[in-house]
Order: sequence, then structure tokens, then C-alpha cells
Amino acid sequence: GWSIPGGQRIPGRLLGHRCGVRRKGTGIGRDCLRCSRPRRQAAQYAHPGKTGNAGSGALSNQSIDFQSVFKELAPRVLGVLVRKYGDFADAEDSVQDALIAASYQWIRDGWPENPYGWLLTVASRKMIDRVRSDVARKRRELSVAVELEEPESKDSLDLLLMCCHPAISQSSAIALTLRAVAGLSTEQIARAFLVPGKTMSQRISRAKKSIKESGLELQVPQKAQRKERLAAAMHVLYLMFNEGYPSSNGASLQRPDLAEEAISIMRKLHELEPGHPEVKGLLALMLLSHSRRFARAGGRGELIPLNEQNRALWDQENILEGATLLKEALIKGYVGSYQIQAAIHAVHSEAKDTATTDWTQILGLYRMLMKMENNPMVSLNAAIAQAMVEGPISGLASLREIGNHPSMKSHYRFFAIRGHLHEMTGEYQKAIHDFLAAARRTDSLPERNYLNRKSARLNEQSRPGTT
Repeated sequence: GWSIPGGQRIPGRLLGHRCGVRRKGTGIGRDCLRCSRPRRQAAQYAHPGKTGNAGSGALSNQSIDFQSVFKELAPRVLGVLVRKYGDFADAEDSVQDALIAASYQWIRDGWPENPYGWLLTVASRKMIDRVRSDVARKRRELSVAVELEEPESKDSLDLLLMCCHPAISQSSAIALTLRAVAGLSTEQIARAFLVPGKTMSQRISRAKKSIKESGLELQVPQKAQRKERLAAAMHVLYLMFNEGYPSSNGASLQRPDLAEEAISIMRKLHELEPGHPEVKGLLALMLLSHSRRFARAGGRGELIPLNEQNRALWDQENILEGATLLKEALIKGYVGSYQIQAAIHAVHSEAKDTATTDWTQILGLYRMLMKMENNPMVSLNAAIAQAMVEGPISGLASLREIGNHPSMKSHYRFFAIRGHLHEMTGEYQKAIHDFLAAARRTDSLPERNYLNRKSARLNEQSRPGTT
């Protein structure tokens, strides 16, 4: 079992499952879409279908998926500029200018051999123009060298720690960093914070404005300065990993590049802070959750819930490493929320199936977590554990209270979980209503398809004469 100082027991957990896709090579985060781009980018992005006159190199609008490529490359270009110039707002404007130029020039002249290098070169020139136009910033120009190299995980960690500056409010710093490091959209960040998109947009704008007006230069913090930035940095990586599974929007259930990049950066942070219990706890949480990545989706990319997963597909190497890190963290004597969440995952990993899972332990841990964090998502997961221990009626009673939270009134997970508990009680019509309501509220196509299938199956079962 999992025990914490003082003899308390730590249970496992039903977090929203996160993911990744297995890749051959040197392990987690070492051979993923973001980390290994220099070796692959020419092949991956090489001329996706030329049209027009032979040899002209012209590309049709349809043949280039600008949105997906720009979404992939822009955050990395932004990271280099912010690291070199220390000015987030101007760097973001320069990247935007480069993307606009690419949208015209790549159609006219053809797909460049190195899209990342092209964007970085153009964005750097735009940035230098901005530096030259501002007399107060001319001294920076001497220290700037245009790099055409791919940022490593260490570079991403430096950018992360730079953006988590104590002069910026923690919530704003986290939102800003999720844009710069993870490349998340404003809407994705808003969903993570359970706030409207407009609110998050204003928060990010205020953060950039405060940096600009204060004249604050973003620099890599020294060891003595890292401590005050750790909490925000870890929260960024936690949210970045969570966006990897389930992906909050689009046709794919998983974002392996995002999940694995978060793990890779987290490993670097652990190297810098090897004795910090919550740093160990967060890395353990990521690895234990990541261990289920092969079992979470079927052959057609469809969602497979925890109770239907083939646990033989769970990655035992990840589980062992995560459990070892968790044990090392717990003996430090301080127990934080990441360690508790990791322990919940550890308990799940020890069970043969849902029926043999120690749900009493899980419920106890969720209640500990609820005392640490006023987070309605934690309460939702606790309601599932409560239903498994005390019955679905008890779980539904908890949901009635959770449903009063403003963020839950439109969140798909609230309706999906309530539908699941109504299904457990045999109230099929209520379950169908909730599953359909959840399907309307999620932007993830695999989740929507799963919820619609659930409601269709229950509708069939509830027809008169159906056995």
C-alpha cells in the first residue's frame, strides 16, 4: 500500500486519463514529435503535393495544411525569440509577421526545405527591425545571434522559468507560458482554468502589457531565484501534460507530442531540483498516467474508458519508474497534491481490474485532495469514487452540490459523470439526457462519438421488449 508520514493511507485516482503514443528510441520525451524535429522535419514537411506548372514549385491553398504546421512550429520560434530578446510582446508580433509572410510566399514559391528555419529567420529579422526602431533597446542587438537550431528540452525549461516571473501574477504567468511553451490556444488555456475564453484573453493581454510597461527583461533565473518560480512552472507542465490526454478539441483523442514534451521538460526540472518532493511527485504522476497510453484508444482512435481497458497494455516500465519516484517523494515528509494524485494512479496500477481496485483508499485520497484544493474537477472525480464505495445514489447526491459551481453548469465532464451514475442506478432516460448534453459540450470528436454511442446503446436497451 501507499502510506504517508503520520500513518495516513494514500489511495489511487481517477484522473482524466492522459496519453502518448509509443515511439521507438531512447525513452519518453526523447523521440517525440517536438524533441526530434531536426532529424525529421524535412521528411515530414517535404512538399506535400505540388500543383500547377511542372517545376514551378507553386502550391495550392489546399495542399498545405498551414494551420497544423503553424500551430506546431510557431511556439518553438517564439521560444527562441523570447529567450534571446527577453520581450514577449514584440517576439509574438514578429512571429505573427513571419506566419503571414509564409502564408503568401510558400504558396507562391513552394514549400521550404526547412520550414522551422525559414520561420525563425524571417521572425528574427522582424524582431531585429523592432529592436532597431526602439532606441532604448539598441543595446540588446549586440547580444542577439539568429539561431537556426531546434530548441532542446533544456531550452523549453529555460523559457518556462523565464515566463514564470514573480513580477507577474501566477495565474497570468501560467497562461502566458502555456502559450509560449506549449503552444496552446487561448480557448484551450481557458478550458484548463475553467474560465471563459474572453476572460483568459484579457488575462494574457494584461500579462504582456505589464511586462512591456515595466521594462522587465525575461532572463533565465539563477538557482536562488528558481524556488519562487517552481510552483508556477510545475503547474504549467501539469496543464500542458493534461492537454495531451484527452486533447480538449479536434479529431484526435491524444496529443502525444504535448504529453511527451511535458515529461521531457519535467525530467530536466527534476535534474535541477532532485530533492524537491513535489517535483518528484509531478514526474511520478505523469509517468503513471502515461503508462496507460496504449490502452486508452482503439484501433480507430476511439475512446476506451478505464473499466474496459486491456491492462496488459499498460507500460510496466513507466509504472515502475513512477512508483519509485513516488516512494522517494513520500519519505521526504512533505505531501503535496501532485504526490497524492500520483499515489491514486499507483493504486490503479496495482489492481487487476476495476472490480478489484481499492476504491475506499481512492475515496480517502480524494477527500485529502479536496482539503488542499478548492477544485470542482477534484470533487467530480471524488463523486465517482464515492459511488464505487457507497453506491451511485450517494455519488449523485454529491454531484447535486458540485453542479452549483458556475464552471460545472456547462462542462461536459459533469454531465458525462452524472449520466454514468444514472446508468448505474438504472435511470436510463436520465442517463441518455446527460450523455447527449455532454456530447454537445465537448470539442473532442472521439469523446463526442463515445458519448453518442453510449446514449444510443442505452436508448436501444430501454425500448419495450428489449432484453
